[in-house]
Amino acid sequence: MSTLTETAETAPGYRASRTLPVRVELVRQLGRRRTLVMGAILAALPLVLLAAFAIGGDPAGRGRRITLMDTATASGANFAAVSLFVSAGFLLVIPVALFCGDTVASEAGWSSLRYLLAAPVPRARLLWSKLVVGLGMSLAAMILLPTVALAVGTAAYGWGPLLVPTGGAVEAGTAVGRLGVVVLYLFVSQLVTAGLAFWLSTRTDAPLGAVGGAVGLTIVGNVLDAVTALGHWRDFLPAHWQFAWADLLQPHAEWAGMAQGASVSVTYALVLFALAFRGFTRKDIVS
Repeated sequence: MSTLTETAETAPGYRASRTLPVRVELVRQLGRRRTLVMGAILAALPLVLLAAFAIGGDPAGRGRRITLMDTATASGANFAAVSLFVSAGFLLVIPVALFCGDTVASEAGWSSLRYLLAAPVPRARLLWSKLVVGLGMSLAAMILLPTVALAVGTAAYGWGPLLVPTGGAVEAGTAVGRLGVVVLYLFVSQLVTAGLAFWLSTRTDAPLGAVGGAVGLTIVGNVLDAVTALGHWRDFLPAHWQFAWADLLQPHAEWAGMAQGASVSVTYALVLFALAFRGFTRKDIVS
């Protein structure tokens, strides 16, 4: 039997919709040390790449096939695109898993979850506030990285068109707009990780278990996608479409791969979010 019971009567003036406002939860999460550390890491990555290129020299013209990495120093837009390319596979998974996986489990770990529900904050309201803030902070983290990279790259290499490795170029203004769409697609593609982390966060009192579990399962997905013997079954893996956004960085953008990847990711995410809400509303809260 749950340690918390819901009363049939409510106090005068009580409204469930006014409990745990999103702005209150947002302020709480922004002030946490892990938020500040993650933000500093993402903001520092472009500076690390800039230093690496300064030490190693111009990456292009080394007698091999030209890749996106080889165009990193061509312009600020190219530098931002390369920053996204090197971080999309793993680094951007971390803030999503952290912000969505730590949110409920940390309350249980601090033994404050039952007191929030006794406030009384309805369970669905608590999950909704935490999910909105977790997803919002994940999106902010993904925006922070290319924004800093674009500023750093423009200062170091100048403002210019995005050079395409296969030939041609995308005008600078158009390239920035497409990079914005890329960030949005990366966020949608990471909804699976967010769903995994959030669901695990409602199932455990250990934040590290929820975050680590989501990251671990995401890595497993990447490994399975590398198994070519799976053939078309890989189309059902979110990891199979994680770099579909590269089709946007062409003179003529292609959208088919991104549409398929977004549909796969959203489908998995909706199932996982539904499982999180369903399980948490029936769970005995003892922490």
